[in-house]
Amino acid sequence: MTVGAASSRAGFDLTSIPERIQSEVQRAIQRSIKGVEYISTSGPSLGSTPKDILSARGTMNLYHYRPIANEIYRVPILIVMATTNRGYILDMVPGQSFIEFLLKRGYDVYMLDWTAPKPEEKRLRMEDYVLDFIPDCVRHVQRDSGETDVTVIGYCFGGVLSLLYGSIFADGPMKNLICFTTPVDFREMKLFQNFSDRRYFDVDHLVDSVGNIPPEMILSSFEMLRPASRAASQVQLWENIWNDEFVKSYRMFDRWATDTLPLAGEYFRTITKDLMWDNKLYDGTMSVGGRIADISKIKVPILHAVAEHDHIVPYDAAKPLIPKVSSTDKEEVMLKGGHVSLVAGANAIRRLWPKLDSWAASTPMPARSNSA
Repeated sequence: MTVGAASSRAGFDLTSIPERIQSEVQRAIQRSIKGVEYISTSGPSLGSTPKDILSARGTMNLYHYRPIANEIYRVPILIVMATTNRGYILDMVPGQSFIEFLLKRGYDVYMLDWTAPKPEEKRLRMEDYVLDFIPDCVRHVQRDSGETDVTVIGYCFGGVLSLLYGSIFADGPMKNLICFTTPVDFREMKLFQNFSDRRYFDVDHLVDSVGNIPPEMILSSFEMLRPASRAASQVQLWENIWNDEFVKSYRMFDRWATDTLPLAGEYFRTITKDLMWDNKLYDGTMSVGGRIADISKIKVPILHAVAEHDHIVPYDAAKPLIPKVSSTDKEEVMLKGGHVSLVAGANAIRRLWPKLDSWAASTPMPARSNSA
């Protein structure tokens, strides 16, 4: 039996070896060329959907995205971002932008976005966010849109702030509430619980010493949830650096993952003590500025989107939300994927965005003409 025949019987095709070697050599050359390009160029421009600033005060920015549909739904949408994230994560590049999707579907979209608190803003408290920033933005949205009702979308911890707002202003202008991967039972945030264990973590000393919580500390806590993920993603980048589409996607989501905002010191102190330690949101004993914030007071239609493999907000931390609110129209939707892919990327485009559109469109929101 010849070597070629033996190799064929063993499942090897020796005739393809030169072609495979040439392919690997060309790919290695492309890696070198593209590696230089990667270092010398910036990533894609994010957050480019046209918008106007309605209000800017302290760490708060309120944007209004310019409508593009001929008719828009009467009830405007106010997106409340998480205080560790920048708003562009929901407005990636065209075709992968949640904001762009909403505008094309005829929604009137506003966003409460955050900037890094300055050193003198270290005393910002939970009540500044819940009783001042959010109500102020709602009033601006009402005046700008000419409508009294507002649909609120809360992303991650922005969902927590939205729940606190909605529970305190239960008879207020919030018409509908949509939460993305929002924790309620903080005992189930297992690794965060370990980080902030009151036996070892002196939050008072930390806040009193450094003021605002540095973004590096927050980012490190996220990365410790999956210690090997950064190294693994960089290896994957090198293996695929010849692929322009892969590199574009990598740069977008890597910026999302690493561009973390610092947190105001007093605000962080309250998060640690009232939520992480005492679990007051879950127990119904939370108060903000002396006002009871019991989410069972919420009665508006509510949709909660959670991710099956969310490593930041595990499902056990998020699942009590729907049972605890008193809404008759309430729904939880679990989608495959993780914390990031739930709201951005192919999984979000195929699954979450259409689901959110069908749910929101099913609530009474008559259209009005776009006069722009």
